[in-house]
Amino acid sequence: MSFPKVAVPMLALPRVMKRLLALSVDASLCVLTVWLAFYLRLGEWVALSGDPVWSAELAVAGALVLALPAFIVSGLYRAIFRYAGWQALMAVTRAIVIYGLLYAAVFTAVGVPGVPRTVGLIQPLLLLLAVGASRAFARYWLGGLYQSYLKRSDLPKALIYGAGNAGSQLAAALANSQEMRVVGFLDDDARLQGNSLNGLTIYKPDDLSALVESLGIRDVLLAIPSAGRRRRNEILKQILPAHVSVRTLPSVTDLAHGRVSTTDLHELELDDLLGRVPVPPDPVLLGQDICGKVVLVTGAGGSIGSELCRQIIKLGPASLLLVEQSEFALYALHQELLPAMAADESRLVPLLASVRDAARMREIMAAWHPHTVYHAAAYKHVPLVEHNPAEGIINNVFGTLTVARVAQQQGVANFVLISTDKAVRPTNVMGASKRLAELVLQALSANAAGQHDGTRFSMVRFGNVLGSSGSVVPKFRQQIKDGGPITLTHPEITRYFMTIPEAAQLVIQAGAMGKGGDVFVLDMGEPVKIINLARRMIELSGLAVQDADYPEGDIEIRIIGLRPGEKLYEELLIGDNPEPTSHPRIMKARDECLPWAELEEKLAALRVALDVNDVPVMRGMLEQLVPGYHPSGEIVDWVHLAQGVASDVAAARGQAKVGAGGTAS
Repeated sequence: MSFPKVAVPMLALPRVMKRLLALSVDASLCVLTVWLAFYLRLGEWVALSGDPVWSAELAVAGALVLALPAFIVSGLYRAIFRYAGWQALMAVTRAIVIYGLLYAAVFTAVGVPGVPRTVGLIQPLLLLLAVGASRAFARYWLGGLYQSYLKRSDLPKALIYGAGNAGSQLAAALANSQEMRVVGFLDDDARLQGNSLNGLTIYKPDDLSALVESLGIRDVLLAIPSAGRRRRNEILKQILPAHVSVRTLPSVTDLAHGRVSTTDLHELELDDLLGRVPVPPDPVLLGQDICGKVVLVTGAGGSIGSELCRQIIKLGPASLLLVEQSEFALYALHQELLPAMAADESRLVPLLASVRDAARMREIMAAWHPHTVYHAAAYKHVPLVEHNPAEGIINNVFGTLTVARVAQQQGVANFVLISTDKAVRPTNVMGASKRLAELVLQALSANAAGQHDGTRFSMVRFGNVLGSSGSVVPKFRQQIKDGGPITLTHPEITRYFMTIPEAAQLVIQAGAMGKGGDVFVLDMGEPVKIINLARRMIELSGLAVQDADYPEGDIEIRIIGLRPGEKLYEELLIGDNPEPTSHPRIMKARDECLPWAELEEKLAALRVALDVNDVPVMRGMLEQLVPGYHPSGEIVDWVHLAQGVASDVAAARGQAKVGAGGTAS
């Protein structure tokens, strides 16, 4: 019988009933210890009833008559046994000493016919041990175990979705968890519903909302590692109305070599939040420009760059060159990837370098002669680049031009630029700089047309990636953990999303299809309203959105206004009628570009404006170079604004001096 079935009803008894129960236990111990005392004295068990043994009955009666009043007078039944300590043990000892003196005086000193005198000494000692042990047991059972049970009862209650092998292992792993208490399973298999697994009932998923009310469920743990993405999305839609926190186990391949443990539980995967079903990659396209070849990735420590490196490692390159200007990011990535190169660590080369340094890039490419370059190095944060436009343009445009020219000089076969949907009809400097980088590669490719052994330039344009350094998802997660509010720039803001692994795989496949000057566009699916993503994250955390309709909600979504350069909607195509490719998620855009001779001249003029940080001229030249670029607001460059303030202060001081001089004369 389980502890709660016995202990909880016992602890719920009135105080008087508890004392009577303790009195009954002590009376039973008196009888038992008299019987044991006779056995120890005579060497045989003596019946405690019947005419021949009236002496034993007399000894029992004496024990009861003397012991129970002594215990009551000593206050033995005023203590709460489950909190009993050293003082309670001393009280038991005092009561037994008083009783023992009385009992020994009657049955040892005076003597009773038929009762051995030594029983008067043995029985009190046995009773001391028995009563002391009973109090210790009560403290352990009703104290320690009860407190442990209470702690377990106060833990958040969880249901495991999936009554299979993974669910069973997870329930066993959580049996002694101090984080949550599993109280049942959910499973859509009608044959399992109503049965029990590991002593826990298996419920219908449709009953989840009712179970949240009746059992106080706060968490649902998805233990369905073999389920596909589409099935997981269906389950999440089913769970959402119940307002419970959802956590999941890794994929079945991650669990193949070990048992499930509580550390395997983690937040929902980002593509669970997105509800997007990835298309399996084409292995031929994946390995075409990587397998057995030297590959270089710029911006290797960034969100996209690092994921590209993870995917490339799996494809067996001859060498992988990690080019990154951030020392910490490079170190972290190198340490992460080293185990995959255990057979030959020299094939993984971390290189500190800036893509703006032509000499350093030439030195690197001349030493290793890469076959493929993935150019992911860029400043991508829209407001930061808007506040620092010159640096954004130099890095994104001229850094790309530097690496591309060195790649041409060193005979790189394939050069792939990681671009963005913000390059389409941009309203910010970051988007305009990325479109200008595309134009640079398109012009270089057209200028080198006809050279069969020239570098093939291609660009891959896609939207936001979930979980990147600038993504809203990590920010929203932290805001939810902090209790809110979630800050949103505009209720109608909409973005395209995909996960970093899917984006990296599609970049590699698109690059393999490049013929020269191609602008590939990834199919991002349907655009997502950021406010809906925020609501989904709140609900899957087991919380409710606080709004006008539900002011008692947990997390508020607060609108703070668009940031400098930010657009409500992003686009992926400049022109119409994109060309399909052999991959269902990759299209080819039809975008016009400038001839290299004309573009080179304008880039030189732009560089002069950048060198003196003439922001108005920079913006004007970007408007000329990038069709569709229309700045959305005033200049917000920090240096430009500070220089303006300094000029105003200097002018004011000059006027003051003139005024002072006029008065003096």
